[in-house]
Amino acid sequence: MSYDALIDLFARAWPTLLSYDAGRNVGVVCGVFFAILVVLRLTSWRTRIQARVPRLADYAREIGYSLQTAAVFSLIGFGTFLGSEAGVFHMIAATPGDQALPMIGGSLALIIAHDAYFYWTHRLMHHRRLFKLFHRGHHRSHAPTPFAAYAFAWPEAIVQALFLPSIALLMPVHATALFAFLTFMIVRNVMGHAGVELHPRWFGLGRLTSWNTTTTYHDLHHECAGANYGLYFRWWDQLMQTEHPDYLRRFERATLGRSGRRRGTRAASVNHQA
Repeated sequence: MSYDALIDLFARAWPTLLSYDAGRNVGVVCGVFFAILVVLRLTSWRTRIQARVPRLADYAREIGYSLQTAAVFSLIGFGTFLGSEAGVFHMIAATPGDQALPMIGGSLALIIAHDAYFYWTHRLMHHRRLFKLFHRGHHRSHAPTPFAAYAFAWPEAIVQALFLPSIALLMPVHATALFAFLTFMIVRNVMGHAGVELHPRWFGLGRLTSWNTTTTYHDLHHECAGANYGLYFRWWDQLMQTEHPDYLRRFERATLGRSGRRRGTRAASVNHQA
């Protein structure tokens, strides 16, 4: 491909990729943000996980970082597209005859692989020699909001974006499975930064579901750091003994709701007076 043809392709393709990355983020963030407002304002179901309340400056910083991340993701997405056209990456286009079961299997494989990739790169970026360059910007959100989901400094954004081309070097990635994975990723990521526990009590404590992370799980990482590096699952943290020991108690507290907390406070007061 000639230089002029490459520039022409970039001028046509990159704005679409940028719009997709930014629009996907904005759409899910706004949906979760609205859900939080309903939960906090109109019901007694939940309160914020942390007592600390984000400031307007926090929202502005997170939005600025997120726009920067969308730009990085779209640039690496364009490079991945060129690599797939050249046969470097194994990307498979969607066709009308695609079967559902292989697509579900492909999506699950991407989710499991991404969870492992995220755990180890995330933990590596917490190393004292790497933290300031890669991950400090994200941890400026001590009490995260949904806008913090993609609030990365550009070096971390590159690390996060490299998952797709890395996995596409090793295994075929189908377009439909990729779309399902990307949707799952942004929804779970935004929910993890919601600041309010959005998962039901049974989800975090049930025998068949408690191996998943919750909003409290990642919120505790922002509050304390040094623990709870996992994104979707608790597997790697439990295996490597990096799970916060107070997680389950904090999750139970986060799912009591305002009325449950008041009853607990009154009961403690009565017991103390007795």
